[in-house]
Amino acid sequence: MLDFFTIFSKGGIVLWCFQGTGVTESFTGPVNALIRSVILQERSGNNSYTHDALSLKYKLDNEFELVFVVGFQKILTLTYVDKFIDDVQLHFRDRYKYMLEQKGARTLLSSCFAFEDDFKMLLCEAEESSKARGSTSMRSFNASLKSQKTVKSMIETKGGDKGKEQGGKKNKNAKKEGKGLIEAQSPKPVKEKTKGKEKRVWTLGGSSTKELDYSQCNGMEALNGTLCPVAPDDLSIHLIVFSPKRGAYGGMFWMLKGLVGSKSLSQEDMEPVLEKMRDHLIAKNVAAEIASQLCDSVAKKLEGKVMGTFTTVASTVKGALQDSLVQILQPKRRVDILRDVLEARSQRRPFVITFCGVNGVGKSTNLAKISFWLIENGFTVLIAACDTFRAGAVEQLRTHQRRLNSLHPPQDDRGRPVVQLYEKGYGKDAAGIAMEAITYARNQDFDVVLVDTAGRMQDNTPLMTALAKLIAVNMPDLVLFVGEALVGNEAVDQLVKFNQALADHSMSDKPRLIDGIVLTKFDTIDDKVGAAISMTYITGQPIVFVGTGQTYNDLRSLNARAVVGALMKA
Repeated sequence: MLDFFTIFSKGGIVLWCFQGTGVTESFTGPVNALIRSVILQERSGNNSYTHDALSLKYKLDNEFELVFVVGFQKILTLTYVDKFIDDVQLHFRDRYKYMLEQKGARTLLSSCFAFEDDFKMLLCEAEESSKARGSTSMRSFNASLKSQKTVKSMIETKGGDKGKEQGGKKNKNAKKEGKGLIEAQSPKPVKEKTKGKEKRVWTLGGSSTKELDYSQCNGMEALNGTLCPVAPDDLSIHLIVFSPKRGAYGGMFWMLKGLVGSKSLSQEDMEPVLEKMRDHLIAKNVAAEIASQLCDSVAKKLEGKVMGTFTTVASTVKGALQDSLVQILQPKRRVDILRDVLEARSQRRPFVITFCGVNGVGKSTNLAKISFWLIENGFTVLIAACDTFRAGAVEQLRTHQRRLNSLHPPQDDRGRPVVQLYEKGYGKDAAGIAMEAITYARNQDFDVVLVDTAGRMQDNTPLMTALAKLIAVNMPDLVLFVGEALVGNEAVDQLVKFNQALADHSMSDKPRLIDGIVLTKFDTIDDKVGAAISMTYITGQPIVFVGTGQTYNDLRSLNARAVVGALMKA
């Protein structure tokens, strides 16, 4: 039933693996995809992952830095998998705890340990218990209450309501009489005497026999080494009892050990801190759903982890959350446009970038900024005016073209402008115009083609279909989504629906989705930079540029640590 089960360290050392009979494919591909897409990207909140035809369940052991992964065909419904993976983790920990604590995972690997028999025993137990739960038989008709009903009881007689009413009155009278009889026969229970205040016994309190009587304590009186609290309601006061036999020195160190010694974090310890962190992220414009998933991921990452001496739960959780946010903003793949343009030039073809997004976010303005950046780096640019719906869209691009050419006079031998506009007016097919522009750029040796598309809401099906067609037909090198830094939950909805539309209307088995993000109006949000987290988390794609103003120079690369610093600022 299971395709594979593997145990490996977070350092990448495979300690043990099991592969099901008849399974020919290696488990390394799905496990590597799980590591890249989930564990490294801080998405480990729900403990499940789908890769092609496989469902993967995983369990993190943060104390010993281990990962347990089980894989099976996703068409199967295996109800025992969650409990089974927990059982394997606990059994493995208990059996090899000493070796893991003393020498680490690498030594365990070199010791040639045998875990096969234990694993098969746990698997048999899990499968048997699952069969036992699923094999409950249905009751027969004779065993049900319906079989005891007579035909007469199911026939409605004339005047039945009247009979019911009379019967109801009879029953009420009978109940009253019965109640009176019971009350007369059974004596009233004797009220127990309230007990006095019992002495409190302190298990570690030495031989002191004094009562802890709050009424006789004023302030912080010391009674034979026992500290009385200021008030009985003050639960924040620690009651510390010094034993004369152990001495104050030993007692003090015992107290410190209890307060700051090694402690394994539990979900209950982290929940109050995570709740505050969740609210803080939402206040900083992170989408509510993303904030919850991030906090769940941090909880899974820290659960069972042993805290260092003199560290608090709050500082540990905050540090882990900061690391997770930086990891999310640092892309799993690098987008290097300048390098890719040079590579395309060596192949004697233009590098094509398509811009898409909702209405009014600044697509044309940021396209002009990127044109300026490319010109500054010595490339020639052709702008394809494929927004054939919005009035004034072509004129806006023509204005940008004139300004950019005035800033950069012609640099080649032919005296050709560094920026040209390819346009066919309004009401035409955008996909056809883009194809013609790319062909023109190839013939005229342009380095880059920037395709401007019409702004469209994510719910507008006809326009989303047209965008998917443009991308599917022309296959650009880079698809950039232009979004505002001002939005929170809306950014998630936009990105999800744009990606879904591109997938649904694609003509290929592997549809082209969004490759990167341009985040506009970044200078208007102060420290409410949560949209950056929401967008990168939902797509897994990097923020390539951020727009920081109204001039052509106001285009920056994203500084992940600076964004996280602003996000975590109180």
